[in-house]
Formats: sequence, C-alpha cells, structure tokens
Amino acid sequence: MTRPATPTLDRVAGPSDLKALDDAELNVLADELRSEVVHTVSQTGGHLGSSLGVVELTVAIHAVFNTPFDKLVWDVGHQCYPHKVLTGRRARMLSLRQGGGLSGFTKRSESEFDPFGAAHSSTSISAALGFAVARDMGQATGDAVAVIGDGSISAGMAYEAMNNAGAEGRRLFVILNDNEMSIAPPVGAMSSYLSGLYVSPFTQMAEGFEAALPGPIREHARRARQLVTGLPGGQGTLFEELGFSYVGPVDGHDMGQLLPVLRAARARATGPVLIHACTVKGKGYAPAETSSDKYHGVAKFDVISGTQKKSKGNAPSYTSVFGKALTAEAERDPKVVAVTAAMPSGTGVNIMADRFPARVFDVGIAEQHGVTFAAGMAAGGLKPFCAIYSTFLQRGYDQIVHDVALQGLPVRFAIDRAGLVGADGATHAGSFDIAYLANLPGFTVMAAADEAELVHMVATAAEHDDGPIAFRYPRGEGVGVELPERGTPLAIGKGRIVREGETVALLSFGAHLSECLKAAEDLAAMGISATVADARFAKPLDTDLVGQLARQHAALITVETGARGGFGAHVLHHLAEKGALDRGLKIRTMTLPDRFIDQASPAEMYADAGLTADRIAAKAVEALGAVPGRFGAVRA
Repeated sequence: MTRPATPTLDRVAGPSDLKALDDAELNVLADELRSEVVHTVSQTGGHLGSSLGVVELTVAIHAVFNTPFDKLVWDVGHQCYPHKVLTGRRARMLSLRQGGGLSGFTKRSESEFDPFGAAHSSTSISAALGFAVARDMGQATGDAVAVIGDGSISAGMAYEAMNNAGAEGRRLFVILNDNEMSIAPPVGAMSSYLSGLYVSPFTQMAEGFEAALPGPIREHARRARQLVTGLPGGQGTLFEELGFSYVGPVDGHDMGQLLPVLRAARARATGPVLIHACTVKGKGYAPAETSSDKYHGVAKFDVISGTQKKSKGNAPSYTSVFGKALTAEAERDPKVVAVTAAMPSGTGVNIMADRFPARVFDVGIAEQHGVTFAAGMAAGGLKPFCAIYSTFLQRGYDQIVHDVALQGLPVRFAIDRAGLVGADGATHAGSFDIAYLANLPGFTVMAAADEAELVHMVATAAEHDDGPIAFRYPRGEGVGVELPERGTPLAIGKGRIVREGETVALLSFGAHLSECLKAAEDLAAMGISATVADARFAKPLDTDLVGQLARQHAALITVETGARGGFGAHVLHHLAEKGALDRGLKIRTMTLPDRFIDQASPAEMYADAGLTADRIAAKAVEALGAVPGRFGAVRA
C-alpha cells in the first residue's frame, strides 16, 4: 500500500474547511484520510481497525454538523484517530499514545473538539443527552451527536440512556456504528437483533432498497429486520419503542448514502433519532480486514505486509500464564468456570475456552451482569473465575459489594492490568482495585509478585470457598522466573521474606517486588542492610510478618502499584492500633500519587509516579533520616 499525495487533506486545517468541499471531494478526502491513519498507526501502534471503520462516518459528520459548537461524542473513543486528524491534530499524530503526546482516546483537555472524554464503553448516549439538556436550558451548545458501536450499545448503560432520551423527547442524534464486532465478536441477543430496520422516515426508502444493497450491507439489513421484530418484514423497532426515530440501515462507507441521510436528519429532526450505519472494521486495509481481530489493537507494523513488530522479551505474559493456570485447574475440577466481559483473549480465558468451551461465558460489555452472574453460579455450587481488567471491574463495584461480598459468595476475581499500563494511559490504569476491594468485609485480596506466584494464586483461588477472593497482576511480560508444573495453594494471609537484612524493611505487595530487590542492592552499596518481603496478601494482612518487620528494623517502607488507601493504609492502620508508631518506628508508604498519570511507556509512568528502585532506596534513606551506618536493628 503506497502512500498517495493528499492535496485534499492538505486543504483541511479543521472541520470548517470541509464545508467548502463538494461531495466528490469529501469522498476523495475519506480515501486520503484512511491512508493517513494507516501510515500513522504503522509507526505508533494503537487502535487501527476501529478507526478505519469510521473514516467515512467521521468525514460525513464533520461535513454536516457544526463542530465544536455541535457536540460529537465518540463512545469508547478508540476509533477517534480520523477525528483527531481532521480537528487540528494532524501534525501531532506521530506522538499518539506516547509520553507528552496525544491520547489514544478522546480527551477534553486535549481539544475543544473532544467535548467528552472516554475510553470505557457505553457512555456516549448519556453524555450526549446531557449536552442536549444543557442546550435546551440556554447553554452555548448546539446539537449533540453520539457515535456508539454495536458492542457498546448492548451494555445496560446504553439502554438506560436510550430509555431516558426517548422519554425526554429532546432533539438528539445517535449513530449506531454496526460492524458486528467489538474487540471480540459481540454476544447476546442484541447482536442478533440489529439488521432489517430499514424504513427511513427521512429518505422514504423504497420497498426494494434492501435488495439493491451490496452483499454485506444487504445481510446487515436482513439480520436487523429479523432480529428486532422477529418477522421478515417487521413494522417497528426496539429503538422506535424507546421513542427514537429510526433511520437505516445505511452503508457507513458510502458517502452517497451517509451525506443525504445526515443532512436530512439534521434538517428535520425534532426528537431523538437513531441512524443505523453498517460498517466494516479495518475497512480499506487488507491485513486488518482479513485478521481475526481486525487489527483492533496493534503494535508498530509494516504497511505493505501488515506484519507487526514482536516484543523482544522472552518471558510469557502474565495474561497467558493466568489462562494456562486456569485451564489446568479446570482440568482438575469440573466445577471451575470462567466469566469475561467481552475480553476473552485480553484476559486469557480464551485458552480455557479452547479446551472447555461450555464452561467459559462471555457476557459482552456487561461487567455488572458478569459479576452477579458469577455470584449466582457460586451460590449454585460452581467455582466461577470472573476475569476482568482492574479498570473495567470498577464498573461492577455495586455488584461486588451487594451481590458478592455481602453474601459471602466465593467468586474468584482475576484482575488483569493491575497498576500502570502504558500507552492506554490513565483510563486503563489499574489504580484502585486494592483500595476498593480490601475495604470490603470478608474479601481476600492477593497480588502476584511474579508469574510463578500468579500460578500459585490461581490454585489458591480455586481451592478457596470461604468468601470472595481476588488476585491482581500487571499487563505485559513476567520477570522470567521458572514456572511450577502445578500451582500450590498458599496459606491464606501469609507473606514471605525473600531477602534478609537488618536496618530497613521493604515490604512489597505485588509485581514491584523486583524493584524492591533492586532497591535493596542500591541500599547495600550505601552500607544499608535491607530486608525485602513479599506481602502476598493485603487482606487478610499478615500481621505476624508486619509486626516482625516493625520490631526488627529502624524503618519500614511499603510499596504497591495502586492508589492511596490500599495496602500501605492497612499496614499503617494495623501498626497504629498496635502502638508500634508510639515506639518511634519510621514508616513510609509508597503508592501511586494522588493524580492521574497520562500515557507513556510503563517505565516512564512509574518514574513519573516515583515508584522506581532508586526512588524506593531514596525513600528508605529519607526515612532513616541520618547516616545509614548509624542505624542498627531496633528490638521492641
């Protein structure tokens, strides 16, 4: 794929410039924009397939509506690269997802053309309705347009928003980007419901419109009609029952359909309108179109072949280690089942699904349902592993409290992407799970120091039937330790000492154990003897270990890759209750800072957070507060 000259794109400094282009020029612009996105992402990595799928939609929306006065809200935001190119950020696109560069999602602080930030799904209709109410109450805002995918619209929040919007009856535009694929193939009844809804109140499409559509779009139309009404020629749609005027389906890659429909909708709408656009994820770039994941998220790649650059590391990823360990437990125990929320490959449960497909359940983008579904299975005698990223598990917190913890049900939470995650930035960081789980009565909360520990924690969770249990682990490769053939259940609430010292104790919770060991080496070079311990459990806390470290050292430093109020807070609370602080123990807690950290490499983000080996060593020296050699063991 060679990069053509882009004279039309060069004439576009912002969306207002699209108003001077005729429809033929807008079509050319879309082709040039697609090429621009492919070449950009080949050098930066990122969410390619979703962005390629909305190129024509992006051009058409900005050509018809008056952004930024009109508010364009992208659901999730991972498809916003064409939008960023057209809204004055083209020159900065090579900084995408890098430190100090552009976010991979929409972000209010980045541009006035991003009126609402997003990186989690199913928020767009709610936000757009909020803008519509603000407009109707006299605020300086125009029309509100939400673009939401067929995967995202299946989530409960989207239905709640549509129900409210229909009842409000306010002028609002929802564009359903139906590509039959989110990250994994969408699941559930809604996925089977979206095609055949083709009667347009604006364009008065003829009875034979469906037959005249190209093959893939014709299939969308047939599918939707049958899915929504259950009849070959249904008269109404779910969206119309909710109070929306329904338009579609239209070919989301045909500017000849998109532009007239959007113009007619904008000119004639008085209430909420849903425009059903059928698109192809990865459209226009063959390697993406033919890939099973449609190049949803890619590393840097060669444009001609589509070959992605491989990681240089040799250690397996934590995700794959979890998936294999879970499958091993499932082989030993037929009660083991797995639940994921639209992320089977992202969480590693696809490995178990290949072996035991009937025991793995993908509930779609529905974390709330997934948690309670797992709770029901636990109440029924099964052993459910609920595998959800830390940042997405936040979406099901009420269910964790009310449906799991309050009832003491043994749901096993496998929490991937714990800590800072790199290019996806603050929206995907696993910052809060330690705090939001460890404060719940009856919860057991673990964190894996390395991939071998993760295998043992999977076995621990499988055996654990006394209430809910969670274990967290980071994104990316492990540290390269030898993996056990089989996980051995850990003693609940017991940590371990991995390096003996005398002066200062470094107590790690989770995957920063390796940084603590490096810090101990740095301290040794200064003449400071350091003990390094792996807590393993934030709850129940190993109070014997904490007490031992407090009695035998002049200072105690806790280290965790989570927000304030987590593991260190529990250690502090225990020591305060036991009076250890009254005896002059010098204790410091090292956590993520009380702010959100923007995207960069994980190493850069942890440096920004002050959680590197040299900063841990410096914190120890600061806690000791004098010449290191003057400190010996403190016996209390």
